[in-house]
Amino acid sequence: MAYDESQIQVLEGLEPVRKRPGMYIGDTGTRGLHHLVVEIVDNSVDEALAGRCDRIDAEIMEDGSMLIVDNGAGIPVGLHPKVGKPTLEVVMTILHAGGKFGGEGYKVSGGLHGVGLSVVNALSLWLEATVHRDSGVFHQRYERGVPVTTVQTLGVTSRHGTEIRFLPDQEIFPDIDFKYELLAARFREWAFLTSGLELRLTDRRDGRQARFRYKEGIPSFVAYLNRGRQTLHAPVYIHTNRDGIDVEVALQYSDTYTDNLSSFANTINTREGGTHEIGFKSALTRVMNDYGRKTGALKSGEALTGEDIREGLTAVLSVKLQNPLFEGQTKTKLGNAEVRSVVESLVSEHLATYLEENPGPAKAMLEKGTAAARAREAARKARELVRRKNALEISTLPGKLTDCTDREPERAELFLVEGDSAGGSAKQARDRHIQAILPLRGKILNVERARIDQTLGNDAIRGIITAVGTGFADEFDVERARYHKVIIMTDADVDGSHICTLLLTMFFRYLRGLIDAGFVYVAQPPLYMVRKGKSRHWVYSDAERDRVIATFSGKPDEIQRFKGLGEMDAEQLWETTMDPTRRTLIRITVEDAARANEIFSILMGEVVAPRRSFIEEHSHLVRNLDTIG
Repeated sequence: MAYDESQIQVLEGLEPVRKRPGMYIGDTGTRGLHHLVVEIVDNSVDEALAGRCDRIDAEIMEDGSMLIVDNGAGIPVGLHPKVGKPTLEVVMTILHAGGKFGGEGYKVSGGLHGVGLSVVNALSLWLEATVHRDSGVFHQRYERGVPVTTVQTLGVTSRHGTEIRFLPDQEIFPDIDFKYELLAARFREWAFLTSGLELRLTDRRDGRQARFRYKEGIPSFVAYLNRGRQTLHAPVYIHTNRDGIDVEVALQYSDTYTDNLSSFANTINTREGGTHEIGFKSALTRVMNDYGRKTGALKSGEALTGEDIREGLTAVLSVKLQNPLFEGQTKTKLGNAEVRSVVESLVSEHLATYLEENPGPAKAMLEKGTAAARAREAARKARELVRRKNALEISTLPGKLTDCTDREPERAELFLVEGDSAGGSAKQARDRHIQAILPLRGKILNVERARIDQTLGNDAIRGIITAVGTGFADEFDVERARYHKVIIMTDADVDGSHICTLLLTMFFRYLRGLIDAGFVYVAQPPLYMVRKGKSRHWVYSDAERDRVIATFSGKPDEIQRFKGLGEMDAEQLWETTMDPTRRTLIRITVEDAARANEIFSILMGEVVAPRRSFIEEHSHLVRNLDTIG
């Protein structure tokens, strides 16, 4: 085929967004769908940071659309001097059009790229913008990014602000169901990071409501994240600025063994970190070591590593600056080089002063680090048991790893199977070319309540880490993964769910990169086999069972309930749960790392009260409950 001028495409207006939505919102799954809301609310939060807004309301409407209202200044509606169109229309339909480039309308903003509203517009089946400003109410409707009305004047008003209502386009998003819990978690973050700003979220579909407003700001955020833990001191709070960069840090240690650092730039959650995180970590490590040597807790030449010092740490770092350099439109990593030195010097100065003036908390923080260093040495010895050239060199694997013959990780699958009986069936049922089987005997260690050396001392966990091949924690390297599908396969009962949760806790804490790479899955074995004559139906819920039975002309010949994988023979296990052409797998993803960290702490940690509250709050969501009568 000839390659000439006719094959060069020019995408106009918002066509590039609809053509390649992932370039603008990350993906078209759950995260991308909810990022639409984030883009709009970010603009309203920018209004709050500019001192023009103190309330944002969001509603999930009964028709599935989203309504977001703020009491900011309102988007300008007059004719744009360069484009010759109403400014509202310009902002809604032209990429990189916004009031945040010159630094005059907004000294600090997260939505710097100027594509937020236009991208949401492009990816919506329809969007309606209503603006209250200059004593008037102005309105315009768009369909798939194209204006279908002019900017209309609806009347007069004494209000000010912007209302955006939109329905995501199902041609772009396979699932357009907004999740109340995900939005509530993000709204809570905004409220913590913008003290005094009130955010309200309402779900018109079921009546749920939440209101978020925190005068204390990020110290409250840290206390909230640690609410399921035994803390060692009150939150340490630093708020200062230099060279036009505002730095806020709150930190608190608990008796747990993992760290949780959440960082933000202009209220944007920088999940991948950046220069501000590097500066904070460097300052924390240097100041704690200096204090340890000064007090004699550390001997000459002795030093704690950053990993030691961050064990049990929960910290929130928030910076605000005029020209943030984010990597990618979804803004997950901060790149400003000057931010590192500012954060590092300011945190060093103020944290050193805090330690001098608060010897009690300072001692607790330092003792936490030195205890971690001792555990690190013990873990170093345990690590040697995990390192290997071939998984079969380790004789302490739980059960025996039955490996696959294919050595290409992209095709290989590792099944972590509950119980020797099910493991035996899985070994018989598997496709030996691509499927490896590792049976697990009983419940593995709860890593949320164990140090790293205790975790590595557990045969089952050590066997899993060895089989996967990536190393773990700070030595983790996803490129060394021996399987690109690690599939948790447990019984469809309470014990199976508990084992699955224990495994997911271990993956989240020590093999998080596998989850981020999309390599961790949970198998979905059937609950029932319903047979009528020669016809067999595998069903996965009570509701599905009833629907299947309703299609029969008479009663089914037997309804078999599977409580354990071991109750299925090899043929049944292959047909229902292992055959790649017919099985159902759930891929494990982390949409909100801070929320995931909190949930693991609540459900798997030492403190009982938050866990009881969580169970009471979510008891109505239970689908299958085993009881002893």
